[in-house]
Amino acid sequence: MEKNQTQLPITIIRPKKTFSLNDFREIWNYRELLYFFTWRDLKVRYKQTFIGAAWAILQPFITMVVFTVFFGKLAQMPSDGVPYPIFVYVGLLFWQFFSSALSETSNTLIANQSIITKVYFPRLILPLSAVLTKFVDFLIASFILIGLMFYYGYTPHLLGFLLIPILLIITFMASVGSGLCLASINVKYRDVRYALPFFIQILLFITPVIYPASIAGKYSWVLALNPMTGVIQSARATLLGTTPINCLLLFISFLVCLDILSIGIFYFKKVERYFADIL
Repeated sequence: MEKNQTQLPITIIRPKKTFSLNDFREIWNYRELLYFFTWRDLKVRYKQTFIGAAWAILQPFITMVVFTVFFGKLAQMPSDGVPYPIFVYVGLLFWQFFSSALSETSNTLIANQSIITKVYFPRLILPLSAVLTKFVDFLIASFILIGLMFYYGYTPHLLGFLLIPILLIITFMASVGSGLCLASINVKYRDVRYALPFFIQILLFITPVIYPASIAGKYSWVLALNPMTGVIQSARATLLGTTPINCLLLFISFLVCLDILSIGIFYFKKVERYFADIL
């Protein structure tokens, strides 16, 4: 006598080639997993360390001291009329957020290959969690900037509090968009892990972190092609009053970063179906 067997519905999950509104909905549905990955990365990074999260402060602070001695004192680098330590720290704060987020995002798929090959979840969560981890470091390191502003007697205008979130959004788009492209390429070609540190080191010197953008003179348009130029210059303008805010430069940076983010998402979604096979 045969028993009736009830067949359970089978759900087949296929990656989409393009990004859609459903991806936003899916990321929102998996928001707890995004929080878990972010919290896991923070815990792993500072696990078994003596000073813990204070490393997020020490790294930009020590870099500021070194740059102040060599570029501010010895090389007499101009700083738009403000003390060099606070001048360079504002640039370092946004630069290290971008560079560290880019570096972490580009390696996030390789670092989590054991999860990607076994469990389904929106792959975009991994790069987003990497950038959010670096955003936490940015917030911690910002306390040094607050201390420097009190020490040197700088008070940000109300416009500064309104503009800083916009600058963070632009930096977020630049790091996520670039990171998605590099992470996708890194899955197949592991050269990225060797080339990226060199690229970031070179990019530091064509970004006005240790010098003002005005030093480029008639070649300042070359710096304007770098989206982080508008971010750092606007941050100094609104926090330190170094120069008037260049709205056109900031708008160009926003458009460039929006394009980078769009290209990064498009390429990531296009090759996403091959991640589990190649890893």
